[in-house]
Amino acid sequence: MATRGAFDEIWGHGGPEDPRPEFAALSQWVADTPATELQRRQQSAEAAFRQLGITFAVYGDSDAAERIIPFDIVPRVFLQQEWTRLCEGLVQRVEAINAFLEDIYGERRILKEGLIPPELIYRNEQFRPEVAGIRPPHGVWAHICGIDLVRVGPDEFYVLEDNARTPSGVSYMLENREAMLRLCPELFRDFRVAPVDSYPDMLLETMRSVAPGNNRHPVCVVLTPGHFNSAYYEHSFLADSMGIELVEAADLVVDDDFVWVQTIAGRVKVDVIYRRIDDDYLDPLTFRADSLLGVPGLIGAYRAGNVALINAPGNGIADDKAIYSYMPEIVKFYSGGEAKLPNVETFRCREPQALSYVLDNLGELVVKLVDGSGGYGMLVGPTATKAQIADFRAALTAEPHRYIAQPTLALSTVPTMSDSGLAPRHVDFRPFVLTGSDGVRVVPGGLTRVALREGSLVVNSSQGGGTKDSFVLLEDGPAGQSQSQRQSQ
Repeated sequence: MATRGAFDEIWGHGGPEDPRPEFAALSQWVADTPATELQRRQQSAEAAFRQLGITFAVYGDSDAAERIIPFDIVPRVFLQQEWTRLCEGLVQRVEAINAFLEDIYGERRILKEGLIPPELIYRNEQFRPEVAGIRPPHGVWAHICGIDLVRVGPDEFYVLEDNARTPSGVSYMLENREAMLRLCPELFRDFRVAPVDSYPDMLLETMRSVAPGNNRHPVCVVLTPGHFNSAYYEHSFLADSMGIELVEAADLVVDDDFVWVQTIAGRVKVDVIYRRIDDDYLDPLTFRADSLLGVPGLIGAYRAGNVALINAPGNGIADDKAIYSYMPEIVKFYSGGEAKLPNVETFRCREPQALSYVLDNLGELVVKLVDGSGGYGMLVGPTATKAQIADFRAALTAEPHRYIAQPTLALSTVPTMSDSGLAPRHVDFRPFVLTGSDGVRVVPGGLTRVALREGSLVVNSSQGGGTKDSFVLLEDGPAGQSQSQRQSQ
């Protein structure tokens, strides 16, 4: 079982009778609250989520009824000193991602220096030559990043993957906190927990800061593909929370390289679009001609510098797992220092020596598609069947360039409600990092995903995972800002 021997973030290696000293009070709260009461509160939260419509769909699932992501009542907690270290690494990494995107679609210095094989860029489906030479307003490409982290010990954090296209899950972060405030108010009396409810304001500030020109009152909108999208609740939630319009393609028109939205008061020029539509469908005149979800001429307006798109088209190249394997070199190239948050050791199957090792050790490794997501197209060797391993062996042999492999880590656990009571379950973490013209900020919290099945390492909601609230404890001041912001305060 993967859980055996894993580091538990509350109980440490000692179990509930001997928790980590910093979390003795939280462990005592868990012990003192009857399991039936914890279960009641958890069910109350899930009922509220269902009533609010906080659901997602699993595409291709014959039972594709809208589901809620299961919620767990026991929070995940970060100490202030842990959070400060994480923030330093997150800010460094996101600044490097933005510099990488600026370079790849501009001078391409990193390719000229030979740090990355050019074919990993030019033959990559996520590389968009259509936007090469375009510089987004204020030079910001990845305005919203979700950097997925895993933990294996008290001070051992690793980046599992980068999400610089349209990272989702922030609505769960916010609604989980609302549920905890309502159902477990005693925790917020006992612990100084950093608030996360300022995220919509932070996001709106970020959007306004990257508006073209010097417009002091830019018009911002959220562009959604519509209510059939699995993350539609989040689109509408964020638009409502920010007090801006939620629009679909039919609501927008491009005229003379400016974007306009039709309102009851007439046409209004749009300055910033938070788009939740993939590149392929964004503009039928530039990308897929058969797209009914996009806005004809949008890329022309973007190229002319008349609208900011959040996140920028072409960002998918930074999400690619083959590029991820070069992130330590990318961070060092653009920042001049070693990466403060290391990668998980990664074997690039496109390289013959790495492929040979992976094929010899399939039963011990995690194998992933370089462009995969959601837990699909992935092999977890230790829990895979012989047939699954055989299938992946054939796929790797046929198309090795499509895969990377990583060791199976003993992911940290957090006490979680199960059918048999509280038990450790593996977790990962997605903090949200915002980049505007005024610097980089890390939201003091994030989305903790939990593998609800005993021993499972797969936390994705589409694979049966759930979520927890993520507490960041305060001590003597705010964390999660870039150095330039701290100096300006």
